[in-house]
Amino acid sequence: MRRPPFNPYAAVVIGVISVSTSAVLVKLADQAPAAIIANYRLLFAVLLMAPIILIKYKSEFRLISKKDWISSIFAGVFLAFHFILWFESLNYTSVASSVVLVTLQPIFAFLGTYFFFKERFSPGAVISMIIALLGSVIISWGDFKISGLALFGDILALLGAITVTAYFLLGQRVRRNVSLMTYTFVVYGVSSLTLIIYNILLQNSFTGYPVDHWWIFIVLAIFPTFLGHTLFNWALKWLSTSTISMGIVFEPVGASILAFFILGEVITWAQFLGGSIVIFGLFLFILSTSRKPKVTISQKEQNQ
Repeated sequence: MRRPPFNPYAAVVIGVISVSTSAVLVKLADQAPAAIIANYRLLFAVLLMAPIILIKYKSEFRLISKKDWISSIFAGVFLAFHFILWFESLNYTSVASSVVLVTLQPIFAFLGTYFFFKERFSPGAVISMIIALLGSVIISWGDFKISGLALFGDILALLGAITVTAYFLLGQRVRRNVSLMTYTFVVYGVSSLTLIIYNILLQNSFTGYPVDHWWIFIVLAIFPTFLGHTLFNWALKWLSTSTISMGIVFEPVGASILAFFILGEVITWAQFLGGSIVIFGLFLFILSTSRKPKVTISQKEQNQ
């Protein structure tokens, strides 16, 4: 029995740390519309990947089945609207509220994997999931009391959670047949094209932003995208959507800490208490799911 070439749980941890920077970076690019920030984040990611794809992976595109193409296209569209909704929510509510509501996606992932993949969870996994979500509720409740007029932003963040869950559910099936680089390039490309069309329809300007905003766009493409979502996509080959989603529950803690030091957003007692409960719930969930039988990894899969 061969193991994955890299511990998928470690990949999730690195990915969570990376995506935790996203909300703060978006807040710093306050002179650009949310859809423009999302557009350049994914467009720069595609441009950075293009040379590698053309040299090493271009032959794989002919091997992708029609069903996987359709799933990948829908995944890209869902990812685009996830970024639109989530980034827009940061214009109306705090980093803590927005990120917490986005990470409520385990609820939708639980339902999705149960109904579509017939996945079953042990009582320990369900209890730990509830504990982690309880921590998220404590964080959000404390923040809602401070910024009670941010309801619109909260709704946008919640819709962002639904769309990113759909993105992960679609990716879980495709990643069994398509290599990480090829799948990621297709999804990011579709997302970028979707965002370009969206920005044209809204008549958002593609130029005229401060120099520091362009650096933020590039950093967003490198850290939360490559070291975040790409690692999550890689981990989907060995871990379920629910496990990835539960890992991302840790994102509000990292984002709140960064928001405190960079944006001056104060970490309240509710955020501290809720964050501790989230970490505890995540730890229990990983323990309850880590005893599954090991998978056999073929040489072909190791090279992907």
